[in-house]
Amino acid sequence: MLEELLIFTRGGLILWTCKELGNALKGSPIDTLIRSCLLEERSGAASYNYDAPGASYTLKWTFHNELGLVFVAVYQRILHLLYVEDLLAMVKHEFSQVYDPKRTAYHDFDETFRQLRLEALARAEDLKRSNPPMAGNAKKQGQGNKSGFEGGSKKKGDGAPKNDGGDGDNSKGLKLENGHSNGNFVVTKDSNLSSNVNGRENASSEVGAFNVHKLQKLRTKGGKKTDTVAKASKAEPNKKVTKKNRVWDDKPPETKLDFTDHSGEDGDKNIDFVAADIGESMMDKEDIVSSESEEEEEENDVGKKSKTNAKNKGWFSSMFQSIAGKANLEKSDLEPALKALKDRLMTKNVAEEIAEKLCESVAASLEGKKLASFTRISSTVHAAMEEALVRILTPRRSIDILRDVHVAKEQRKPYVVVFVGVNGVGKSTNLAKVAYWLQQHNVSVMMAACDTFRSGAVEQLRTHARRLQIPIFEKGYEKDPAVVAKEAIQEASRNGSDVVLVDTAGRMQDNEPLMRALSKLIYLNNPDLVLFVGEALVGNDAVDQLSKFNQKLADLSTSPNPRLIDGILLTKFDTIDDKVGAALSMVYISGAPVMFVGCGQSYTDLKKLNVKSIVKTLLK
Repeated sequence: MLEELLIFTRGGLILWTCKELGNALKGSPIDTLIRSCLLEERSGAASYNYDAPGASYTLKWTFHNELGLVFVAVYQRILHLLYVEDLLAMVKHEFSQVYDPKRTAYHDFDETFRQLRLEALARAEDLKRSNPPMAGNAKKQGQGNKSGFEGGSKKKGDGAPKNDGGDGDNSKGLKLENGHSNGNFVVTKDSNLSSNVNGRENASSEVGAFNVHKLQKLRTKGGKKTDTVAKASKAEPNKKVTKKNRVWDDKPPETKLDFTDHSGEDGDKNIDFVAADIGESMMDKEDIVSSESEEEEEENDVGKKSKTNAKNKGWFSSMFQSIAGKANLEKSDLEPALKALKDRLMTKNVAEEIAEKLCESVAASLEGKKLASFTRISSTVHAAMEEALVRILTPRRSIDILRDVHVAKEQRKPYVVVFVGVNGVGKSTNLAKVAYWLQQHNVSVMMAACDTFRSGAVEQLRTHARRLQIPIFEKGYEKDPAVVAKEAIQEASRNGSDVVLVDTAGRMQDNEPLMRALSKLIYLNNPDLVLFVGEALVGNDAVDQLSKFNQKLADLSTSPNPRLIDGILLTKFDTIDDKVGAALSMVYISGAPVMFVGCGQSYTDLKKLNVKSIVKTLLK
């Protein structure tokens, strides 16, 4: 049974809701959909699953982009309703006929919705009768939905739709009887995928196949040589290995080289302290993007677009369309420009899956809109993608560490930051950069050496602490890092330190024992900020690392509300040139903002992420 159907504007004004259902929703599925899906450029997805205590819902939606309306349907996930998308399409069409921007209430739409709902239910029943379920071949919900909409949209004389296994016409846009599109964006499969795969397989078989004739020639030519070499090797006499006499040494063994114990005054003499101020951290400097370079890029983009449009459509047709405008944008009009944008994003190291989802979301936001005069489709798609990228990279909530540190200081407790990540990404080095930046703002910092797993980790952090003249809390190796972090926080409370920077051991996302230890550390100490340190070089692997870190922290936590990653620190950002796609991939997959960017070897080489510069680079 349908739980809720809601119609509201993109500005958030609720125009109509279904009153006859009368079921109170548990939790806030609509608000969660807006925050987690629609505002995060995930509107190209087919559905959204919402879990609440005692209930689990599936939400489906469609847009009327020309009028700026959103239609959302909510139903119990266990029901698998087949008529929801068909009902949404009909409601969208009928409501658009009576919509008036000056009206805020539509009580007269209740009867219209009741009739549409009965019609959609009747279509679903007819579909069930025409396509009885086969035993042992239970279809997935998505496949059932596609066939259901196709069957409902066909005329009576067409008969039952053919079952193409989900690879045929079901992926195309569907029309209703009244001739209007259902407005839902359906992911279309790439027709070139199978041909590309087959081509690669054939090429690999041609290159790597065995040539029997060549092999026989090699055997006949080189057979004598191999035989003689084998005989010569057999003819060589086996040399007798003589065992050397053991020499017993009565001298006492040499002392073991152990540098971990030299933490006293003698060790301090060999360490050069950093000067009181080696320069201002780049965190406090604003990047200036030159306007000249942007103008040149725009001119180049316009030139490229005009060339491609002239080749595809011809000069006259493209100019006429840009002058006269287009009634409503269709998906087929957007596909060429979106494909070019997808390829461009992938060349900048954006994960293919995320680039495809972004293009789907942009298509869903533009489909049905009216193209203005003197405007090209490519420029419209480019502007929509730029707006989407800015929205994704801009943090959903403000995370001001300096402000939060002062708030924690007023509460007489230290502000705790935990640095996590895979092996070798530079957690300790960038922890020291963050410590130096905090020092410049008169914040007292203490380091906690909780990497008790890797040899030399404590010594490395101790070196940074001595150079920056920062106290460090350490307990050596083979200790429980969660307990060490807890004791460090207690020590910071006694000493009056404002911030505790916790260094953890690097671990791969599939290492369950170490991930369990990390989950325990976060659960036991409840830090104020969990920073994931990742490399800007990894590209697609960043998606796997970050998603599995979050998944493991959620699965291994004993708390009903597990603590996940709050922010991202990207290292080695100065080595990637224009391949900045890892930042977009990591933000999109986790929803956490990029708070710091490491761009060098010095303590001052820590910057903020310039969103405008990243977007310009991605679309360049």
